[in-house]
Amino acid sequence: MNLSRRDMMSGAGALALSATLSGAALAAQQVSKRPPKGERRFTSKAVEAEIARVKAKIGDPELAWLFENCYPNTLDTTVFTGEVGGKPDTFVITGDINAMWLRDSSAQLQTYVHLTGKDADLRRLFHGAIQRQARCILSDPYANAYTMDPSARSNLPAINDLTEMRPGVAERKWEIDSLCYTMRLAHAYWTETRDKAPFDNVWAQAMRVAVDTLRVQQRKDGPGPYHFQRVDKSPTETLMFDGFGAPTRKVGLIHSGFRPSDDACKFPFLIPSNLFAVSALRMLATVLRDTRDDSAFARDCEALAGEVEAALNAHGKMPDGKGGEVWAYEVDGYGNAIFMDDANVPSLSALPLLGSAERDDPLYRRTAALAWSERNPYFFKGTAAEGIGGPHIGMDMVWPMSLITRALLSDDEATIRQCLKWLKTTHGGTGFMHESFHKDDPAKFTRSWFAWANGLFGDLILDLERRKPAIIAGRI
Repeated sequence: MNLSRRDMMSGAGALALSATLSGAALAAQQVSKRPPKGERRFTSKAVEAEIARVKAKIGDPELAWLFENCYPNTLDTTVFTGEVGGKPDTFVITGDINAMWLRDSSAQLQTYVHLTGKDADLRRLFHGAIQRQARCILSDPYANAYTMDPSARSNLPAINDLTEMRPGVAERKWEIDSLCYTMRLAHAYWTETRDKAPFDNVWAQAMRVAVDTLRVQQRKDGPGPYHFQRVDKSPTETLMFDGFGAPTRKVGLIHSGFRPSDDACKFPFLIPSNLFAVSALRMLATVLRDTRDDSAFARDCEALAGEVEAALNAHGKMPDGKGGEVWAYEVDGYGNAIFMDDANVPSLSALPLLGSAERDDPLYRRTAALAWSERNPYFFKGTAAEGIGGPHIGMDMVWPMSLITRALLSDDEATIRQCLKWLKTTHGGTGFMHESFHKDDPAKFTRSWFAWANGLFGDLILDLERRKPAIIAGRI
């Protein structure tokens, strides 16, 4: 389809609340929202068994219905499998946008990685995705999204952007986390399976390009090759100063053109993504040593991680207004900083999900608490729910992803139950998670088909089944 990511998020993908059946009524009737079996893109026996196992432990019918709809959504609707050069190939769209984002595809598959050891077909799917991501990076490490046909022109309005749009690139917004997510997925797959098959020379070459790109974007020796401008009325869609972004003092942090929301950074040192880079580079080092016995490259990754970590500690924090310190959202190296949070992960609120902070780390806890408050201009509180959104959709739009993240990282049962209640009552009768919904009116939402949010909701239910089984055993 030819809708851009922003078009989809600004309401073109929104649906009205069902006039005939509420979510509770649909759940009571057990009306599955999954595609018929013959129309599903991919079926995993291990995933189906997991759905049945966990669903049987959920005491709330609507919550069970939501889990069964959401958890397999990526496999049901977004994966396209095949072969390239005799090796597996897997292309993963985001849902309602017919392109593969490195971030989204990695996050969408992450929810199934714990089952790969039980299912050879699922391992092949992951193998194909890791290989496809490697080829995407080799085609252009600065792109965030790619077309299914690597020789095709972009099928999005991004084709008109003022940057080097190469064949196979759907959008070319430089985002640190795009590369980091591929490292995290590789590490998760290796840790679970000990399968070396995906980690061939092509993958290793792509990882070298990825690490070199992160280093170039420290910009110690000039601005580097990446620039981006979009002819658009919104300042969140383009970069200033001929497409290179706002000025910075070069302190060892990595520059990012755009946030995980695909919105332009105000200050190019995006702290959540730099923190993610530190953990992802160390994950990559482990995979390089274990699968390829490449200690030299692993040490290079660790050296870059250590340099960025030191720069973060020196330049990435700011006062919390209460006599303490928190992580900033963005800084410029000159001492200027902004505090906010955006629901898209990596976010300040979600750092432990990416291995970028410990759950009980005091600095992280202070930061997350401040993000879930009126100090964050994108924290919204309404009659339907409260939570974090972001500038991408606009004011008063809460992202379910922020509610899921809060529940995943909370040990307080009242907080977890409240988040589950909000998630259960704001899906607009559709049975799926959305990108965002209005804080006072869940019938107003964006993106009825957003596989990442669906998978993350499945992650939450799996997490609670292990960590807090009594919560999902009863009514919410």
